[in-house]
Amino acid sequence: MRKDHKKDGKTATLKRLGRIEGQVRGLARMVEDERYCIDIVTQIAAVRAALRRVEEEILRGHVAHCVAHAISSGDKADQRRKVAELMDVMGRAGR
Repeated sequence: MRKDHKKDGKTATLKRLGRIEGQVRGLARMVEDERYCIDIVTQIAAVRAALRRVEEEILRGHVAHCVAHAISSGDKADQRRKVAELMDVMGRAGR
C-alpha cells in the first residue's frame, strides 16, 4: 500500500469518527433536554450505522493488506492466524 494512500484512509476514518463523536454528544444533549424518545432512538440507530461503516472500512483495509500479505507470503501459520483473527472478530461483530 502506498504510504499516502494509507494516510488518506486514516484521515478519512478519523474524520468520520469525529462526526460520530459529535453525534454521540448530540445524543447526550437530547437526553438532557428530554427530547422525544423516538427521536433519540432514531439518532442512536444513525450512530450505530455510522460505526458499522467505520468498522467495515477498517476490516476491508485489514483484508486488503494484512490478510493479503499473509496469503502472498506463503506462510501457512500466518495465513491460519489471520483467517482465525478475522473469523473471531466477525463472530463478535455479529452479536
